[in-house]
Amino acid sequence: MSARGVTGAGGSLLRNKFFQTILLSNVLLQIGIWVRNFAILMYVTDKTNEDPFAISLMGFVEFLPIFVFSFIGGTFADRWKPRLTMIWCDFLSALSVFIVLITLLYGSWHMVYFATFVSAILSQFSQPSAMKLFKQHIPAEQLQSAMAMFQSLIAIFMVLGPSLGVLSYQKFGIEISIGVMGVAFLLSAIVLFRIPRDRVVEQTEVIAKRQFWQELKDGFKYVWRSPVLRALGGTFALAGTAVGIAQPLSLFIVLERLGQPKEFLQYMLMVNGIAMLVGGGAVMVAAKKISPQKLLALGLLLSSLCMIGTGLSTNIPLTLVLQFISGLGFPMIQISISTMILQWSEESYTGRVNGVLTPMFMGMMVIMTLVAGQLKLVFPLVGIYCAAGSFMFLGILLLIPLFKHKPLVAQSSV
Repeated sequence: MSARGVTGAGGSLLRNKFFQTILLSNVLLQIGIWVRNFAILMYVTDKTNEDPFAISLMGFVEFLPIFVFSFIGGTFADRWKPRLTMIWCDFLSALSVFIVLITLLYGSWHMVYFATFVSAILSQFSQPSAMKLFKQHIPAEQLQSAMAMFQSLIAIFMVLGPSLGVLSYQKFGIEISIGVMGVAFLLSAIVLFRIPRDRVVEQTEVIAKRQFWQELKDGFKYVWRSPVLRALGGTFALAGTAVGIAQPLSLFIVLERLGQPKEFLQYMLMVNGIAMLVGGGAVMVAAKKISPQKLLALGLLLSSLCMIGTGLSTNIPLTLVLQFISGLGFPMIQISISTMILQWSEESYTGRVNGVLTPMFMGMMVIMTLVAGQLKLVFPLVGIYCAAGSFMFLGILLLIPLFKHKPLVAQSSV
Protein backbone atom coordinates (compact mmCIF):
# COMPACT_ATOMS: atom_id res chain seq x y z
CA MET A 1 0.00 0.00 0.00
CA SER A 2 1.29 3.46 -0.86
CA ALA A 3 2.03 6.09 1.75
CA ARG A 4 -0.96 8.05 0.51
CA GLY A 5 -3.19 5.09 1.17
CA VAL A 6 -1.81 4.68 4.65
CA THR A 7 -2.43 8.32 5.42
CA GLY A 8 -6.06 8.07 4.37
CA ALA A 9 -7.96 10.54 2.27
CA GLY A 10 -10.25 11.58 5.07
CA GLY A 11 -7.54 12.26 7.66
CA SER A 12 -6.97 15.80 8.86
CA LEU A 13 -3.83 17.46 7.53
CA LEU A 14 -2.82 18.68 10.95
CA ARG A 15 -3.03 15.12 12.31
CA ASN A 16 -0.72 13.88 9.55
CA LYS A 17 2.66 13.18 11.19
CA PHE A 18 4.59 14.03 8.03
CA PHE A 19 2.78 17.35 7.60
CA GLN A 20 3.31 18.29 11.27
CA THR A 21 7.01 17.55 10.88
CA ILE A 22 7.50 19.41 7.61
CA LEU A 23 5.70 22.50 9.00
CA LEU A 24 7.88 22.55 12.14
CA SER A 25 11.01 22.02 10.06
CA ASN A 26 9.98 24.88 7.77
CA VAL A 27 9.41 27.24 10.71
CA LEU A 28 12.98 26.58 11.84
CA LEU A 29 14.33 26.96 8.29
CA GLN A 30 12.46 30.24 7.78
CA ILE A 31 13.97 31.62 11.00
CA GLY A 32 17.44 30.65 9.80
CA ILE A 33 16.90 31.98 6.27
CA TRP A 34 15.47 35.37 7.24
CA VAL A 35 18.09 35.95 9.95
CA ARG A 36 20.68 34.99 7.32
CA ASN A 37 19.28 37.30 4.64
CA PHE A 38 18.85 40.44 6.72
CA ALA A 39 21.39 40.14 9.53
CA ILE A 40 24.17 39.47 7.01
CA LEU A 41 22.83 42.23 4.73
CA MET A 42 22.93 44.74 7.61
CA TYR A 43 26.40 43.54 8.58
CA VAL A 44 27.77 43.88 5.03
CA THR A 45 26.15 47.33 4.73
CA ASP A 46 27.86 48.51 7.94
CA LYS A 47 31.17 46.83 7.14
CA THR A 48 31.46 48.34 3.64
CA ASN A 49 29.93 51.76 4.37
CA GLU A 50 26.94 50.98 2.12
CA ASP A 51 29.02 49.92 -0.88
CA PRO A 52 26.48 49.11 -3.68
CA PHE A 53 28.66 46.34 -5.17
CA ALA A 54 29.14 44.55 -1.84
CA ILE A 55 25.41 44.78 -1.12
CA SER A 56 24.34 43.59 -4.59
CA LEU A 57 26.80 40.69 -4.28
CA MET A 58 24.56 39.31 -1.52
CA GLY A 59 21.71 38.94 -4.01
CA PHE A 60 24.08 37.40 -6.56
CA VAL A 61 25.33 34.63 -4.25
CA GLU A 62 21.74 33.95 -3.16
CA PHE A 63 20.23 33.63 -6.65
CA LEU A 64 23.13 32.18 -8.67
CA PRO A 65 22.69 28.64 -7.22
CA ILE A 66 19.08 28.61 -8.46
CA PHE A 67 20.32 28.75 -12.07
CA VAL A 68 23.37 26.50 -11.67
CA PHE A 69 22.08 23.86 -9.28
CA SER A 70 18.29 23.71 -9.73
CA PHE A 71 18.44 21.24 -12.65
CA ILE A 72 21.15 19.20 -10.91
CA GLY A 73 19.42 19.24 -7.52
CA GLY A 74 16.10 18.18 -9.03
CA THR A 75 17.75 15.25 -10.82
CA PHE A 76 19.57 14.06 -7.71
CA ALA A 77 16.35 14.42 -5.71
CA ASP A 78 14.87 11.74 -7.98
CA ARG A 79 17.94 9.49 -7.48
CA TRP A 80 18.51 9.89 -3.75
CA LYS A 81 16.30 9.13 -0.76
CA PRO A 82 14.36 12.39 -0.19
CA ARG A 83 14.17 12.19 3.61
CA LEU A 84 17.90 11.60 4.01
CA THR A 85 18.65 14.26 1.38
CA MET A 86 16.74 16.88 3.38
CA ILE A 87 18.37 15.87 6.67
CA TRP A 88 21.87 16.01 5.20
CA CYS A 89 21.20 19.35 3.49
CA ASP A 90 20.05 20.97 6.75
CA PHE A 91 22.95 19.40 8.66
CA LEU A 92 25.53 20.60 6.11
CA SER A 93 23.94 24.08 6.12
CA ALA A 94 24.36 24.19 9.90
CA LEU A 95 27.97 22.96 9.61
CA SER A 96 28.84 25.62 7.02
CA VAL A 97 27.32 28.32 9.22
CA PHE A 98 29.37 27.24 12.26
CA ILE A 99 32.54 27.19 10.12
CA VAL A 100 31.76 30.75 9.03
CA LEU A 101 31.18 31.74 12.67
CA ILE A 102 34.63 30.42 13.64
CA THR A 103 36.33 32.30 10.79
CA LEU A 104 34.34 35.43 11.64
CA LEU A 105 35.62 35.34 15.21
CA TYR A 106 39.15 35.41 13.79
CA GLY A 107 38.48 38.44 11.64
CA SER A 108 37.62 37.14 8.13
CA TRP A 109 34.25 38.85 7.59
CA HIS A 110 34.03 38.05 3.84
CA MET A 111 33.12 34.46 4.72
CA VAL A 112 29.53 35.59 5.36
CA TYR A 113 29.06 35.35 1.58
CA PHE A 114 30.12 31.72 1.81
CA ALA A 115 27.35 30.92 4.34
CA THR A 116 24.70 32.38 2.05
CA PHE A 117 26.12 30.65 -1.03
CA VAL A 118 26.37 27.17 0.53
CA SER A 119 22.91 27.41 2.10
CA ALA A 120 21.39 28.50 -1.23
CA ILE A 121 23.07 25.58 -3.05
CA LEU A 122 21.83 23.01 -0.54
CA SER A 123 18.28 24.35 -0.76
CA GLN A 124 18.26 23.38 -4.46
CA PHE A 125 18.67 19.75 -3.36
CA SER A 126 16.38 19.94 -0.33
CA GLN A 127 13.37 21.72 -1.88
CA PRO A 128 12.63 19.19 -4.68
CA SER A 129 13.11 16.38 -2.15
CA ALA A 130 10.42 18.01 0.00
CA MET A 131 8.10 18.04 -3.03
CA LYS A 132 8.66 14.30 -3.50
CA LEU A 133 7.75 13.67 0.14
CA PHE A 134 4.56 15.72 -0.25
CA LYS A 135 3.70 13.47 -3.18
CA GLN A 136 4.29 10.36 -1.05
CA HIS A 137 2.68 11.33 2.24
CA ILE A 138 -0.22 13.69 1.41
CA PRO A 139 -3.43 12.31 -0.17
CA ALA A 140 -3.99 13.68 -3.70
CA GLU A 141 -7.24 15.42 -2.76
CA GLN A 142 -5.47 17.26 0.11
CA LEU A 143 -2.43 18.47 -1.84
CA GLN A 144 -3.85 21.90 -2.64
CA SER A 145 -4.91 22.48 1.00
CA ALA A 146 -1.48 21.33 2.18
CA MET A 147 0.26 23.70 -0.21
CA ALA A 148 -2.05 26.53 0.91
CA MET A 149 -1.09 26.00 4.55
CA PHE A 150 2.59 25.63 3.66
CA GLN A 151 2.62 28.85 1.59
CA SER A 152 0.68 30.71 4.30
CA LEU A 153 3.48 29.89 6.72
CA ILE A 154 6.01 31.28 4.25
CA ALA A 155 3.84 34.40 3.84
CA ILE A 156 3.89 34.96 7.61
CA PHE A 157 7.68 35.03 7.51
CA MET A 158 7.64 37.34 4.50
CA VAL A 159 5.89 39.83 6.79
CA LEU A 160 7.81 39.12 10.01
CA GLY A 161 11.12 37.78 8.63
CA PRO A 162 12.86 41.05 7.68
CA SER A 163 12.13 42.52 11.14
CA LEU A 164 13.37 39.31 12.76
CA GLY A 165 16.69 39.48 10.89
CA VAL A 166 17.24 43.20 11.48
CA LEU A 167 16.29 42.93 15.18
CA SER A 168 18.62 39.97 15.68
CA TYR A 169 21.54 41.92 14.22
CA GLN A 170 20.79 45.17 16.06
CA LYS A 171 20.22 43.54 19.45
CA PHE A 172 22.78 40.73 19.42
CA GLY A 173 25.32 41.43 16.67
CA ILE A 174 26.45 39.30 13.76
CA GLU A 175 28.12 36.49 15.76
CA ILE A 176 24.99 35.57 17.71
CA SER A 177 22.83 36.04 14.61
CA ILE A 178 24.97 33.55 12.70
CA GLY A 179 24.81 31.22 15.71
CA VAL A 180 21.00 31.43 15.58
CA MET A 181 21.13 30.48 11.90
CA GLY A 182 23.26 27.43 12.62
CA VAL A 183 21.08 26.24 15.51
CA ALA A 184 17.90 26.72 13.42
CA PHE A 185 19.29 24.61 10.54
CA LEU A 186 20.55 21.94 12.97
CA LEU A 187 17.20 21.71 14.78
CA SER A 188 15.43 21.40 11.42
CA ALA A 189 17.65 18.42 10.54
CA ILE A 190 16.84 16.77 13.89
CA VAL A 191 13.09 17.39 13.50
CA LEU A 192 13.10 15.71 10.06
CA PHE A 193 14.02 12.37 11.65
CA ARG A 194 10.31 12.13 12.58
CA ILE A 195 9.41 11.59 8.92
CA PRO A 196 8.89 7.89 8.07
CA ARG A 197 11.95 6.23 6.57
CA ASP A 198 12.42 6.40 2.81
CA ARG A 199 11.03 3.45 0.91
CA VAL A 200 13.70 0.92 -0.07
CA VAL A 201 11.90 0.29 -3.37
CA GLU A 202 13.23 3.60 -4.69
CA GLN A 203 16.77 2.19 -4.86
CA THR A 204 16.34 -0.21 -7.78
CA GLU A 205 19.16 -1.51 -9.96
CA VAL A 206 17.77 0.36 -12.96
CA ILE A 207 18.00 3.69 -11.12
CA ALA A 208 21.45 2.88 -9.78
CA LYS A 209 22.84 2.13 -13.27
CA ARG A 210 21.11 4.96 -15.08
CA GLN A 211 23.46 7.77 -16.10
CA PHE A 212 22.97 11.13 -14.39
CA TRP A 213 23.06 13.14 -17.61
CA GLN A 214 20.53 10.84 -19.23
CA GLU A 215 18.18 11.40 -16.28
CA LEU A 216 18.67 15.14 -16.61
CA LYS A 217 17.74 14.98 -20.31
CA ASP A 218 14.76 12.77 -19.49
CA GLY A 219 13.51 15.47 -17.11
CA PHE A 220 13.50 18.09 -19.88
CA LYS A 221 11.84 15.64 -22.29
CA TYR A 222 9.19 14.77 -19.67
CA VAL A 223 8.25 18.43 -19.21
CA TRP A 224 8.22 19.03 -22.98
CA ARG A 225 5.93 16.01 -23.67
CA SER A 226 3.37 17.13 -21.10
CA PRO A 227 1.04 19.88 -22.45
CA VAL A 228 0.26 20.94 -18.88
CA LEU A 229 3.88 21.20 -17.71
CA ARG A 230 4.98 22.80 -20.99
CA ALA A 231 2.32 25.51 -20.67
CA LEU A 232 3.23 25.93 -17.01
CA GLY A 233 6.84 26.57 -18.04
CA GLY A 234 5.71 29.30 -20.46
CA THR A 235 3.51 30.83 -17.76
CA PHE A 236 6.49 30.72 -15.35
CA ALA A 237 8.67 32.63 -17.82
CA LEU A 238 6.02 35.29 -18.52
CA ALA A 239 5.23 35.76 -14.81
CA GLY A 240 8.94 36.02 -14.00
CA THR A 241 9.33 38.65 -16.71
CA ALA A 242 6.44 40.69 -15.28
CA VAL A 243 7.64 40.49 -11.66
CA GLY A 244 11.23 41.24 -12.70
CA ILE A 245 10.13 44.42 -14.47
CA ALA A 246 7.71 45.73 -11.84
CA GLN A 247 9.29 44.80 -8.51
CA PRO A 248 12.55 46.84 -8.76
CA LEU A 249 10.65 49.94 -9.89
CA SER A 250 8.15 49.98 -7.00
CA LEU A 251 10.26 52.64 -5.28
CA PHE A 252 9.65 54.95 -8.27
CA ILE A 253 5.88 54.38 -7.91
CA VAL A 254 6.22 55.80 -4.39
CA LEU A 255 8.44 58.73 -5.43
CA GLU A 256 7.01 59.72 -8.83
CA ARG A 257 3.39 58.54 -8.95
CA LEU A 258 2.43 59.02 -5.30
CA GLY A 259 4.80 61.85 -4.39
CA GLN A 260 5.77 60.20 -1.10
CA PRO A 261 9.19 59.75 0.58
CA LYS A 262 10.97 56.43 -0.03
CA GLU A 263 10.04 55.21 3.47
CA PHE A 264 6.42 54.89 2.32
CA LEU A 265 7.42 51.76 0.39
CA GLN A 266 7.41 49.76 3.64
CA TYR A 267 3.67 50.43 4.09
CA MET A 268 2.94 49.14 0.59
CA LEU A 269 4.95 46.00 1.34
CA MET A 270 3.19 45.57 4.69
CA VAL A 271 -0.27 45.78 3.09
CA ASN A 272 0.85 43.30 0.44
CA GLY A 273 2.19 40.88 3.06
CA ILE A 274 -0.98 40.97 5.17
CA ALA A 275 -3.04 40.24 2.05
CA MET A 276 -0.83 37.20 1.34
CA LEU A 277 -1.87 35.72 4.69
CA VAL A 278 -5.54 36.35 3.95
CA GLY A 279 -5.15 34.90 0.44
CA GLY A 280 -3.47 31.76 1.73
CA GLY A 281 -6.31 31.19 4.19
CA ALA A 282 -8.91 31.74 1.46
CA VAL A 283 -7.24 29.13 -0.75
CA MET A 284 -7.32 26.60 2.11
CA VAL A 285 -11.09 27.08 2.37
CA ALA A 286 -11.69 26.93 -1.40
CA ALA A 287 -9.08 24.26 -2.23
CA LYS A 288 -11.58 21.51 -3.05
CA LYS A 289 -13.92 23.77 -5.04
CA ILE A 290 -11.57 25.12 -7.70
CA SER A 291 -8.97 23.40 -9.88
CA PRO A 292 -5.35 24.60 -9.60
CA GLN A 293 -5.38 25.70 -13.28
CA LYS A 294 -8.29 28.07 -12.66
CA LEU A 295 -6.80 29.19 -9.36
CA LEU A 296 -3.53 30.05 -11.11
CA ALA A 297 -5.38 31.93 -13.86
CA LEU A 298 -7.32 33.92 -11.23
CA GLY A 299 -4.12 34.79 -9.35
CA LEU A 300 -2.42 35.91 -12.57
CA LEU A 301 -5.47 37.99 -13.54
CA LEU A 302 -5.47 39.81 -10.19
CA SER A 303 -1.72 40.44 -10.45
CA SER A 304 -2.02 41.63 -14.05
CA LEU A 305 -4.81 44.12 -13.35
CA CYS A 306 -3.13 45.38 -10.19
CA MET A 307 0.20 45.95 -11.95
CA ILE A 308 -1.50 48.05 -14.62
CA GLY A 309 -3.61 49.86 -11.99
CA THR A 310 -0.57 50.58 -9.80
CA GLY A 311 1.24 52.12 -12.77
CA LEU A 312 -1.73 54.34 -13.63
CA SER A 313 -2.69 55.35 -10.08
CA THR A 314 -1.63 58.61 -8.44
CA ASN A 315 -4.01 58.11 -5.50
CA ILE A 316 -2.51 56.69 -2.29
CA PRO A 317 -5.62 54.83 -0.97
CA LEU A 318 -6.26 53.32 -4.43
CA THR A 319 -2.65 52.15 -4.72
CA LEU A 320 -2.81 50.54 -1.28
CA VAL A 321 -6.05 48.76 -2.23
CA LEU A 322 -4.39 47.48 -5.40
CA GLN A 323 -1.42 46.26 -3.36
CA PHE A 324 -3.82 44.38 -1.08
CA ILE A 325 -5.63 42.75 -4.02
CA SER A 326 -2.28 41.85 -5.60
CA GLY A 327 -1.24 40.27 -2.30
CA LEU A 328 -4.40 38.14 -2.35
CA GLY A 329 -3.41 36.83 -5.79
CA PHE A 330 0.19 35.92 -4.93
CA PRO A 331 -0.56 32.85 -2.79
CA MET A 332 -3.03 31.66 -5.42
CA ILE A 333 -0.15 31.64 -7.91
CA GLN A 334 2.35 29.95 -5.59
CA ILE A 335 -0.07 27.32 -4.25
CA SER A 336 -1.55 26.37 -7.61
CA ILE A 337 1.89 26.07 -9.25
CA SER A 338 3.15 23.73 -6.51
CA THR A 339 -0.07 21.70 -6.69
CA MET A 340 0.10 21.39 -10.49
CA ILE A 341 3.72 20.22 -10.38
CA LEU A 342 2.75 17.51 -7.88
CA GLN A 343 -0.49 16.47 -9.60
CA TRP A 344 0.85 16.36 -13.17
CA SER A 345 4.20 14.66 -12.60
CA GLU A 346 4.90 11.06 -11.71
CA GLU A 347 6.67 10.56 -8.40
CA SER A 348 9.88 9.42 -10.13
CA TYR A 349 10.03 12.72 -12.06
CA THR A 350 8.85 15.19 -9.38
CA GLY A 351 12.34 16.44 -8.50
CA ARG A 352 13.37 16.97 -12.12
CA VAL A 353 10.12 18.71 -13.05
CA ASN A 354 10.63 21.10 -10.13
CA GLY A 355 14.26 21.59 -11.16
CA VAL A 356 13.33 22.39 -14.78
CA LEU A 357 10.42 24.78 -14.07
CA THR A 358 11.78 26.82 -11.15
CA PRO A 359 14.66 28.47 -13.08
CA MET A 360 12.23 29.59 -15.78
CA PHE A 361 10.58 31.96 -13.32
CA MET A 362 13.72 32.94 -11.41
CA GLY A 363 15.82 33.29 -14.56
CA MET A 364 13.45 35.69 -16.28
CA MET A 365 12.87 37.59 -13.04
CA VAL A 366 16.58 38.19 -12.40
CA ILE A 367 17.28 39.07 -16.06
CA MET A 368 14.45 41.61 -16.12
CA THR A 369 15.48 42.96 -12.71
CA LEU A 370 18.84 43.84 -14.25
CA VAL A 371 17.13 45.36 -17.32
CA ALA A 372 14.38 47.27 -15.42
CA GLY A 373 16.64 50.17 -14.50
CA GLN A 374 17.63 50.68 -18.15
CA LEU A 375 13.99 50.48 -19.25
CA LYS A 376 13.18 53.25 -16.79
CA LEU A 377 15.69 55.54 -18.54
CA VAL A 378 13.99 55.02 -21.91
CA PHE A 379 10.27 54.44 -21.23
CA PRO A 380 7.72 56.13 -18.95
CA LEU A 381 6.92 54.35 -15.68
CA VAL A 382 3.24 53.95 -16.58
CA GLY A 383 4.13 52.23 -19.85
CA ILE A 384 6.55 49.85 -18.12
CA TYR A 385 3.94 48.78 -15.56
CA CYS A 386 1.30 48.32 -18.26
CA ALA A 387 3.75 46.15 -20.23
CA ALA A 388 4.49 44.07 -17.10
CA GLY A 389 0.77 43.54 -16.51
CA SER A 390 0.37 42.53 -20.17
CA PHE A 391 3.08 39.85 -19.83
CA MET A 392 1.23 38.47 -16.81
CA PHE A 393 -2.01 38.42 -18.80
CA LEU A 394 -0.35 36.45 -21.62
CA GLY A 395 0.40 33.77 -19.02
CA ILE A 396 -3.35 33.40 -18.48
CA LEU A 397 -3.91 32.75 -22.19
CA LEU A 398 -1.46 29.83 -22.06
CA LEU A 399 -3.49 28.28 -19.22
CA ILE A 400 -6.96 28.43 -20.79
CA PRO A 401 -6.52 25.23 -22.88
CA LEU A 402 -5.53 23.40 -19.68
CA PHE A 403 -8.84 23.92 -17.87
CA LYS A 404 -10.17 20.63 -19.22
CA HIS A 405 -7.11 18.56 -18.21
CA LYS A 406 -7.32 16.21 -15.22
CA PRO A 407 -4.43 15.36 -12.86
CA LEU A 408 -2.53 12.11 -13.39
CA VAL A 409 -4.18 10.59 -10.31
CA ALA A 410 -7.67 11.41 -11.64
CA GLN A 411 -6.74 10.06 -15.07
CA SER A 412 -5.57 6.74 -13.68
CA SER A 413 -8.81 6.28 -11.75
CA VAL A 414 -11.06 6.87 -14.79
